[in-house]
Amino acid sequence: MDRIERSRRSLRHLGLVAAALVAASLYGADHAAGTTCSPQESKLRERFKGLVDRDRIQPRWIDAERFWYVSKEHTGAQSFVLIDAAAGSEEAPLVRWDGDRLDATFKTNSAVIESVSTTKESATVLVSLGNKTKWLLNTESGEAERIHNTAEYELRQDSGAKGRRPKSEDEPLDGVLSPDGAYLAYLKDHQLWLVQYYRGSRVAAPVAVTSDGAQERHYAEPIRWSPNGQSLVCMLREPAQAHTVQVVDSAPDDQLQPKLMELNGYLKPGDRIERKTPRLFRMTGDVDAPLAGVLITNEELFANPWSVRKVRWEDDSSRFTFLYNERGHRVMRWIAVDAESGAATAIIDESPATFFDYANKLYHRRLKSRGEVLWTSERSGWNHLYAIDAKSGAARAITTGDWVVRSVESVSDDERFARLRVMGRNPGEDPYHVHFVRVHLGTGAILPLTSGDGTHVLEWSPDRRWYVDSYSRVDQPPIWELRAAKDGSLVRTLERASAKPLVEAGWIPTQRFTAKGRDGETDIYGVVYRPTHWDPAKRYPIIESIYAGPHGAHVPKRWSVHRKPRQLAELGFIVVQIDGMGTNWRSKAFHDVCWKNLGDAGFPDRIAWMRALGATDPSIDLDRVGIYGGSAGGQNAMRALIAHGDFYDAAVADCGCHDNRMDKIWWNELWMSWPIGPHYDESSNVVQAHRMQGSLMLVVGELDRNVDPASTMQVVDALVKADKDFELLILPGMGHGAAESPYGTRRRRDFFVRTLLNAE
Repeated sequence: MDRIERSRRSLRHLGLVAAALVAASLYGADHAAGTTCSPQESKLRERFKGLVDRDRIQPRWIDAERFWYVSKEHTGAQSFVLIDAAAGSEEAPLVRWDGDRLDATFKTNSAVIESVSTTKESATVLVSLGNKTKWLLNTESGEAERIHNTAEYELRQDSGAKGRRPKSEDEPLDGVLSPDGAYLAYLKDHQLWLVQYYRGSRVAAPVAVTSDGAQERHYAEPIRWSPNGQSLVCMLREPAQAHTVQVVDSAPDDQLQPKLMELNGYLKPGDRIERKTPRLFRMTGDVDAPLAGVLITNEELFANPWSVRKVRWEDDSSRFTFLYNERGHRVMRWIAVDAESGAATAIIDESPATFFDYANKLYHRRLKSRGEVLWTSERSGWNHLYAIDAKSGAARAITTGDWVVRSVESVSDDERFARLRVMGRNPGEDPYHVHFVRVHLGTGAILPLTSGDGTHVLEWSPDRRWYVDSYSRVDQPPIWELRAAKDGSLVRTLERASAKPLVEAGWIPTQRFTAKGRDGETDIYGVVYRPTHWDPAKRYPIIESIYAGPHGAHVPKRWSVHRKPRQLAELGFIVVQIDGMGTNWRSKAFHDVCWKNLGDAGFPDRIAWMRALGATDPSIDLDRVGIYGGSAGGQNAMRALIAHGDFYDAAVADCGCHDNRMDKIWWNELWMSWPIGPHYDESSNVVQAHRMQGSLMLVVGELDRNVDPASTMQVVDALVKADKDFELLILPGMGHGAAESPYGTRRRRDFFVRTLLNAE
């Protein structure tokens, strides 16, 4: 659709006179003089500050069973609460002192509890107030006695400091001593060296174990001795190529002339990376050549490393193991090398059709008592926990189902249980909510540790027998519960935050909304922010705040009164955030949409979601749609006008990685893979710039150290060559996220007011 038709379409919904009146009411008379935001917006945070009752508590444990916290009301009133977890049923009264009682008891105005310490008597606690006075508080009677000599009540803590092992004066600082202390292996002049010791002193001249090391291919850390001291593994390292990004500080603070700055080691997709290959050596008994190399067979198992990590010897010295991540991230292996023969075997071999998300879903832990390895994998289509036999590699699923293990939080000392953060396991809930479970590593039996509809955070008692579970949603303020770790049972509800004063002051809760995605079956989740002056009888442009980075899911799930999209909404927009396909923490198939295809950015799902939202809310004007984002979101925002210019009308792209070959190597090769191919062109905003429709504003900080600012300038060059109109804002001296600066934020908001409200 051409620009004339866009203007006509917008004017049908908002006449120029009405637009001017709206702009005047939103901006106020001072806007033309250069204020950074509207009076309404600048007062937004202050208007709703502190209007939630009991919205934050911080449990502070006194001992294994008792803790305290302070609860505050929006009126300023506060309560000091003491909890005995062992006797803390719902029926048992809380030991609570409200604000009036606190002030009267401690004879001070607006008492602030800073700390509570135990005393020798279980019925008393030592309370330190904000004015530094100390009181002895009887938790049964509630009586308080001001004290001046606190020595007999204060806790004593043993520092437990331990001295370091003394080193020999002639020991190289980077050397690694053998378990029996007889030899020291160290690196020098690109080679591996060995020197013999006796009772901490050298008894022989150092011997060069290797001779093939050189500047371009040298021996390197880590050095690992086997427990019996008869074998050693060391890395042979090939350095990465040099890749320097140069940026110009046009207006430095300390001089008139600009400065050239260099960012060294900024590798980009396709560059030659560092390669580390393990090398095995064994003791020979020969005085002149005590250590000799052992040929490792089957090196094709780790021939093209992105990384070699977690080099470990078995306790019996029979083999060493390591994790191998292949470049392109389509192979992840746990490899064992036999100490005698040098034969390499892949005990665990993950070779997905797309990518192995090593950055977020790699978990590897040895369970020595069971002869197994705990391992997370998406081989079933969902991220789950497996027990892998450390010898045979046979896999046993510990968790299963159409939900994901987000992380392994802890494994019990006896290695029979693990505590997990999980997502999508509770039917009827938002699948992005984080819950906690305990799983039996033998049977796979699961004990839920949380139950409330929301996303959860746990705080544990010192002995981990109890925990405080806090959970919330974007439309529900926090609830705090005390639970027993043995079975997850609810001991008592501690506090329920209330947003009633906030809503009464005009705050509009964030709306959760779910709609079907591109396939008509998959649920897509997002949130909606409305201005406080929202009138359901009026029509409002819709603006999407986008970040479609595949490393995570980005729509907020926790309660918050103040979020940045609210400030933009206050200018007369409805602002939304959506997690489309290609983002993380759903099924493997959901995530795989991004592979070699970052240009997709979940747009078919996002557009379907917004159309569904518009069908339920007549106040949303889908003929005026904007979008903005930074970094990967900057790439996404411009892509909206390239691939979906028939839906999106205006975009602000900040510090975008507009061509994935121009950005940092680790992030881009994980999702776009390696080697470089035509798919990089297909997702490139530079290559596809000629397809851009609508109104575009590009923002970049000239000192961006995260995304090469030249990426934005290459887009500019392509747009100029394609004769496309656009706006460009270069911010001197600023780095990544320049549009989030006060000036950049104002310019972004001005842009949307002009393009979507037709106001100046």
